[in-house]
Amino acid sequence: MDKINTKSIRNVCLMGHGGSGKTSLCEAMLYLAKATDRLGRTPEGNTVSDYDAEEIKRGFSLSTSIDPLMWKDIKINIIDTPGYLDFAGEVLEGIRVADSALIVVDGRSGVEVGTELAWDYAEKEGIPKAFFINRFDDGEARFKRVFDSLREKFGVAVCPLLIPMIEGDKVIGFLNLIDMKSEVYDKTGANMESEIPEEFLPIAKEYRNMLYESIAETSEELMEKFFAGETITYNEAINAVHDGIINGGIVPVFCGSATKMWGVTAVLDNIANSFPRPTARKTETIITPDGEDEKPIDPDGETSIFVFKTVADPFVGKMSFFKVMNGELKRDMTLRNTTTGNTEKMAHIYTICGKKQTEVDCLCCGDIGMTAKLNAVNTNDTLTASADNIVYRKIAFPEPFMTQAIKPLAKGDEDKISAGITKLLEEDLTTRYQNDAETKQLLISGIGDIHLDVLVSKLKNRFGTSVVLEKPKIAYRETIKKAVEAEGKHKKQSGGHGQYGHVRIRFAPGENEGLTFTESVVGGAVPKGFFPAVEKGLQEAMLKGVLAGYPVVNLAADLYDGSYHDVDSSEMSFKMAASLAYKDGLPRANPVLLEPIGTLMCTVPDDYVGDVIGDLNKRRGRVLGMEATHGRKGYTTVQAEVPKAEMMDYPIALRASTQGRGSFTFYFTRYDEVPGNVAQKIIDEAKKAQA
Repeated sequence: MDKINTKSIRNVCLMGHGGSGKTSLCEAMLYLAKATDRLGRTPEGNTVSDYDAEEIKRGFSLSTSIDPLMWKDIKINIIDTPGYLDFAGEVLEGIRVADSALIVVDGRSGVEVGTELAWDYAEKEGIPKAFFINRFDDGEARFKRVFDSLREKFGVAVCPLLIPMIEGDKVIGFLNLIDMKSEVYDKTGANMESEIPEEFLPIAKEYRNMLYESIAETSEELMEKFFAGETITYNEAINAVHDGIINGGIVPVFCGSATKMWGVTAVLDNIANSFPRPTARKTETIITPDGEDEKPIDPDGETSIFVFKTVADPFVGKMSFFKVMNGELKRDMTLRNTTTGNTEKMAHIYTICGKKQTEVDCLCCGDIGMTAKLNAVNTNDTLTASADNIVYRKIAFPEPFMTQAIKPLAKGDEDKISAGITKLLEEDLTTRYQNDAETKQLLISGIGDIHLDVLVSKLKNRFGTSVVLEKPKIAYRETIKKAVEAEGKHKKQSGGHGQYGHVRIRFAPGENEGLTFTESVVGGAVPKGFFPAVEKGLQEAMLKGVLAGYPVVNLAADLYDGSYHDVDSSEMSFKMAASLAYKDGLPRANPVLLEPIGTLMCTVPDDYVGDVIGDLNKRRGRVLGMEATHGRKGYTTVQAEVPKAEMMDYPIALRASTQGRGSFTFYFTRYDEVPGNVAQKIIDEAKKAQA
């Protein structure tokens, strides 16, 4: 066939709830288009898009895969994304370079949280959407119930194009509502058309009327014809569906079985004929010093590409996945990275299908490809041949909200772990990593427990480091609530110069976070030259509190008296004396334990607000207020203050209590006193650990 051009490209993002059958649908599309000679199956671990060892082991997608195929001279780039919430970053990468979204729905389960999130992502990206109701090889699949729930949830733009013919609980074929034909699929996925059986005409007309109502909404002319009872011609209907999909006025619904390949040719036909090409949106958003602007898409203009995904492959090296946003990309072309200012030579460019790489000479505007070994290029970078400082709108990744500590199973592996995690951070921008100097723990943060578990597996399989996850330690503090006077005397004689330092100090609660040191010594009882040593001795002593060994904060100390020796006194002696005064005074100053308190902003469907508040009460939380969530109908945002110690398992608990529909942010606010009964448990555990 002729060289691929922008008009013949369709970038379609497969989205949906985990387990709805996205990868199976992708596999069926590839097989029917002869892009693969074998119909892979997820349980057997032999699909094109789920090729990673972790994906095969777990039986579900963990990363976004690019899987191109040719269908009727149209190149369709299938962007297969994970369905599990922990891998939202991968979904956002895929949807950023898609021009349309095909949302897969399980015909047994119906609308699930992953369905709603897929819709929301596509809405925010401003791209057309369609649904494929899957699993009609299973007698439990119900078209009417699922279709009605889609319409109720997402509006009357949702309209049927292909519906099942059902006898009892068995699907015997499908009804094409545009052609008004029945379709029966054989084992190869090929469809045979025939006239609609008389007994199915009433349901075909019922759903066709829904479709034509939506078609009529696409133009005033068609609306007038529809309500006047005039016939909308076949060509008018076809064109209206095409235009309606592109402008969002029509959200088509297909149905079938991905594993049996039922209904898949209808989906491919409609993608090729009615889904938008890359230039349908006409402009791309760019970032300027003054904010955002729109840049026209020009297939014949200067070349620009956007890097939407990075993979740290231990054998190939750094792999950068990109979309050609403008112009044509040719091999050996030199582009400038507008993020770093560096120039990069595109020595090799590839198309990819799962793990298979095919080197090509060029890629046209709108196409998706990959290049390797550009070590200074990262996800969200723009590379351009233009002299203008073009920066395409970046992917806004969610902040990680679950943190665990990493414990090496082998001594001395810390550097190896850090190097491995650094590589993983390049490809996963929803992960954070830090070495907590206070708790002496290596902390890793991700979207959820499955996400963190996968990261641990990747560390082992790719970089040979075995670790376990454990609960992070809480950075408690100690302080005092009462003023006391204390004395410290350090005296030692062992031949030659001795050691002598003597201080009297008043300790009291301080207003500043650290130590507030003053001196009111009169008569030179303690020479001024030793004041800094006393202060330093107190600062060092404060690193370990008298209750549980946690750092002491908000302490005021006034040096008011003491004594010295002309020969034996030294800075070290007065540091020691200050430490002894600290140990003498603080146990009598009503010491208390402090814990970090954070502000929680939790967004949940209205029906779950009561459950969320009840759970927060159990976590010693204090609800500050509630309000309707801006831009999300039917959702409420709850604001509360919660001890950090009570938030360790909150991501898992919130997911369970809201069926995955809740989200939250949590940030440190202040330290506050730990209730006595809780504090004693923490003190006992700390002493046990120190024993």
